[in-house]
Amino acid sequence: MTREQFRPADHPNDHFLLTTVVGSYPKPKWLDRARELYEDDDRSFDADYLEEAMDDAARLITEEHERAGLDAVVDGEMRRNEMVEYFADRIDGYEFNGRVKVWGHNYFDKPSVVDEVSYGEEWLVSEYDFTADVAARPVKVPITGPYTLARWSFNEVYDSEAELAYELAKLVNTEIEALVDAGARYIQIDEPALATTPDDHAIVGECLEHIVADVPDDVRLGLHVCYGDYSRIYPEMLDYPVEEYDIELCNGGYEQLDVFKETPFTKDLAMGVVDAHVAEVEPVAEIKENIEKALEIVPPERLTVSPDCGLKLLPRDVAYGKMENMVTAAREIEQELDAGELDIEPAAPSADD
Repeated sequence: MTREQFRPADHPNDHFLLTTVVGSYPKPKWLDRARELYEDDDRSFDADYLEEAMDDAARLITEEHERAGLDAVVDGEMRRNEMVEYFADRIDGYEFNGRVKVWGHNYFDKPSVVDEVSYGEEWLVSEYDFTADVAARPVKVPITGPYTLARWSFNEVYDSEAELAYELAKLVNTEIEALVDAGARYIQIDEPALATTPDDHAIVGECLEHIVADVPDDVRLGLHVCYGDYSRIYPEMLDYPVEEYDIELCNGGYEQLDVFKETPFTKDLAMGVVDAHVAEVEPVAEIKENIEKALEIVPPERLTVSPDCGLKLLPRDVAYGKMENMVTAAREIEQELDAGELDIEPAAPSADD
């Protein structure tokens, strides 16, 4: 178990519900403006100015996460433009040919694999180093997984998406090893494409085997899955070589909660207890009810409390309010657990119990 290393030394309760965020967070408007100036050829706004703006934003959002009381923080992905584009831009073998419409009025600069992929410049180590230096709390590192990198790209080289995903998994492994060497102890692999495609869970499992090779036991590895039908991948996903599964259930009104009760959930669960798609701050009482739903699946010592997904599309004050209320709700649930006041049907034991 790697979870206890994230318990604050001054934690007020015997029980401990680990609180964190999935990753992305609303960018300050001035950072978006700085990027616009940098991309404008008629402006003398160079890379050093943009780097300073991103540093300031990363510092600000990391401190905002700490002020909300989170146990494990992220810099809000202030340096990243999008979860696939950012990485594809740093992987040799990718190129960009323009934006494509993905849903509604949203567009995505979908990259193409035009040559064999290979590891060039580092992806996240500098980001982690900066955040860890300014943070007073442990830092979690989200990284887009190889299946999503493959699935959400045009493949012009490899015989199949699976073959591309396996090659990308080797590159993700290289980056994670570098992150571990830099001191990272909480790494989340983001695979939002997983639950949207039937019968591909075995491909993701094979990718994860590549990714986790030689990762030390004291590193907490999580898998974030959002969207889609979880019955396509559960309980098979319990065989993946990760410790924690971060899943989106709040946005769907917990309609899929029973999926995770049919077979005992034997790993740690990070469950979304606030909705990342609704621009309203849930009251503490409502979030506590959502946490209690999670305790129907796993016991408190295996529960992480987080939003459903990244918060970047929300107004910043709403995103902060959700985090603050989420932490308050988690601490109140801990107090009630300490006092024996919660009457919840016991969750199934883990494989280690």
